[in-house]
Amino acid sequence: MPPAAAPTRGRTQALWRVRLVSALRTILACTIVACTTLYGPAPLRHLLTYPAFSYVTTILIVSDATLGDALRGFWHALFAIVQVLILSVLSLRILGPARFNNGLAAVAVAINAFLVAVPESTSFISKRIAFGQIVIVYVGAVVHGTQTGSFMHPVHVASSTALGALASVLAMLFPYPHLAYFEERKTRRLYADNGWGRLKNLLDAFFAQNNTAMLDLISQAKFLSKTGAKLLKRIQDNKEGVLWERPQRKFLKRSCIDPVEKLQLMEIPIRGMEMALANSHISGTNSTDTNSMMNEELREVLGCLRVQLGQKFEQAKGSVPFDSTTATETMEEHLDKYLWKFQSNPITQEELPILFFLYSAGLLHGFTNAQIPDTEESTDLEKQALMLSFKRTWTILDMLPTSQSLVFAFKCSLSLGFAVLFGLMYDKENGYWSGLTIAISFATGRQPTFAVANARAQGTAMGSVYGILCSYIFQRFEDLRLLTLIPWIVFTSFLMHSRMYGQGGGISAVLGALLILGRKNYGRPSEFAIARIVEACIGLTCFLVVEILLNPARAATLAKSELSGSLEALQDWFSNMIPCRSQKNMRGSIFLALREKQNKLKTNVKQLEKFIAEAELEPNFWFLPFHGSCYGKLLASLSKMMDLLTIVAYQIEFLSQVRKIIGVDIKELWESIDDDLELFKKKVGSSLKCLKKLTSIKTLAALEKELQKKIVSHDAELGKSANANALRLLCTDEEEVDGILSSFLQHLNEETNKIYANECEKKLKSQMVLCLGGLGFCIGSLMRETMEIEKEIKELLKWENPSSHVNLNEISCKINILNR
Repeated sequence: MPPAAAPTRGRTQALWRVRLVSALRTILACTIVACTTLYGPAPLRHLLTYPAFSYVTTILIVSDATLGDALRGFWHALFAIVQVLILSVLSLRILGPARFNNGLAAVAVAINAFLVAVPESTSFISKRIAFGQIVIVYVGAVVHGTQTGSFMHPVHVASSTALGALASVLAMLFPYPHLAYFEERKTRRLYADNGWGRLKNLLDAFFAQNNTAMLDLISQAKFLSKTGAKLLKRIQDNKEGVLWERPQRKFLKRSCIDPVEKLQLMEIPIRGMEMALANSHISGTNSTDTNSMMNEELREVLGCLRVQLGQKFEQAKGSVPFDSTTATETMEEHLDKYLWKFQSNPITQEELPILFFLYSAGLLHGFTNAQIPDTEESTDLEKQALMLSFKRTWTILDMLPTSQSLVFAFKCSLSLGFAVLFGLMYDKENGYWSGLTIAISFATGRQPTFAVANARAQGTAMGSVYGILCSYIFQRFEDLRLLTLIPWIVFTSFLMHSRMYGQGGGISAVLGALLILGRKNYGRPSEFAIARIVEACIGLTCFLVVEILLNPARAATLAKSELSGSLEALQDWFSNMIPCRSQKNMRGSIFLALREKQNKLKTNVKQLEKFIAEAELEPNFWFLPFHGSCYGKLLASLSKMMDLLTIVAYQIEFLSQVRKIIGVDIKELWESIDDDLELFKKKVGSSLKCLKKLTSIKTLAALEKELQKKIVSHDAELGKSANANALRLLCTDEEEVDGILSSFLQHLNEETNKIYANECEKKLKSQMVLCLGGLGFCIGSLMRETMEIEKEIKELLKWENPSSHVNLNEISCKINILNR
């Protein structure tokens, strides 16, 4: 067997085990519901008059759940039951069940859905279950008329809901508890193994014999990073379940750092090491140069790093406490020996990737981010953070609905109201399914509407067809029909995680078969299945129309708008990057503002990623096709810049603190570096500002029309503006990067001997050299990524304006003239 085949086979087997365990738990929960509703005591079966919704509740809670998730789902289901009981009993008592017709039922569903959807504090699973109960209560009032009890009818619906929630919890307990705690611990160990595998590949890349071997190891590390991101998401998803299993963890002190947060903090340094190696060949460091610089001191440093980072990831597995200490003196000694050569030998651009690699590795290990006592600034930061925390707490306690919650409630209200109205008009007896189909499909924010509706429709059809076939085959043995659900639930457990159908399509598929095979005495299965498919299409059509009316903007349009917002957030970060020399006492608040800008940028990039994913799933219709590859490259560059800026923030904060205790002997170094950083900030900031304007225009033709309307003689003015703005965009070569980096390195090399001559700790000197070298690498990388963004934006403008000549400087000048 090839070496690469064994890990692939192991991952496949692990995936099968996870999906099968989830499917078996789902089968157990559905079996509990089926046995209770079909073979339970008569009084209990009389109370459970809506077994279909018991299955719906079970599937909503139990899919990919742990015991903690099931407990949380059970609690949210109880909350939904109480909500709907209060609202429905009051309305049925006041109006009377006999008065309900199609229109009144639709209005009642719309009003109740609005009231349930408005509170932002209510969980989504609670809202979905509540929506389903509301549909059943009021459609049932229309179907059964005077036979509907104003109190017992909602109680029957609540009982069926409670059965599904209880079955979900029981399925997580037998044959043994499926604890989120153990899942989190197992995933954490897998993540630690994954991270250690990435690090070993990155460390081995330094010793690669040629560029091909180096790039191959880097490629393997990047492949493992994708798996690591999925594992990290699984750890994050299990956190809430762990809290429900161990609620005392909610009351831990804030000073206790969650191990999950520790794992998340490891990602940035590892990605920094990947970027250092990936950019080594760009800056001219080929394998031969690398081996020539691979002196004995550096080999010993990397050897110590391998040992000590291995211990770090053993801690991440949980086998060693996070606060345990390891001996770092040996690594520090070898690192000092390696860095000491720069006292006499100048640092070159070819060595910056190595210094940044060591800086990132030290940041991961905890060597390069040692705390420097600064009582005044730390107190200022604590005060600012406390005030910010107080403001956020006050916002959370504010009970007034936001505009976003009102829009969401209005969308749910209209969709459910129209679905119930048209569903009852088509088929009174099966009018439940038009509303129920979309009641369990609402989500906050945007989603790929057409893709979701298509997946749900296909899933409903597949499940219904499977149910009809099994009913036909086992029509003489009705009790055996339940056994045919076992392979279908296993199949749909994989379907829920497919790219084509997703969770919505998988849930619809399993419910389509469950509602036919899991019930009795509802007529011919084929007639019921056809009626349900039609009702589902009615509901999905109402859902689509309301979504389009309330969210008419295409995902592609929003992606371009969010791209502009991300560039603006980047520009804001650079405008706050360097503290002014006249604001020495305000440095703590400036760093806090820098962190806020970083969080804003992170939010923008995540939102851009969501819009890109949605735009790639949505149909184009008569619009221009979405340029997914171009947006993917832009997203990659923005993500790299976001990671680099996080590290730059660490570096600047460290340098601003260390300059206070190292003395005044290197004052000229700080002034020179500040000047270089100001030039770098001005260059990149102006480029981002210009690129932001370029992404804000709709089309070049529209820009020309608006420019023609402007009553100016812009022809002569355009030539002046072109010269004035020619330097606003980065050049497509390395001249600008080399110029700024050469100045930075010149000033650094001139003052490096002063750093080593200073009477401060030896460790602090090494930290400063690593930090400054890493900062030089970040400067070059940020400028190169800005150039990549410029290149991709030019490609995007060509794609959107195929008949126009695209010159970014000319377009920028026209925008400036238009904005005067």
